[in-house]
Amino acid sequence: MKELLDRIVVDPNILVGKPVIKDTRIPAYLIIELIAGDMTIKDVVKEYPELREDVVKAALLYTSKLLEGEITN
Repeated sequence: MKELLDRIVVDPNILVGKPVIKDTRIPAYLIIELIAGDMTIKDVVKEYPELREDVVKAALLYTSKLLEGEITN
């Protein structure tokens, strides 16, 4: 699980400190919005070929842990 969470970074110099996929400027919230909009993980990877399925899952896990209060920004 920690390996997945390490794929999300929070850096005040990238998108004003919003959580993003490591080595990209793709915010984690975008992944959630796409999946909420009926895209599958495979659809997201197809739309954003620089992503892999495990990175999309990392964004989902990160958001879950954030909502649980296990992660603070």
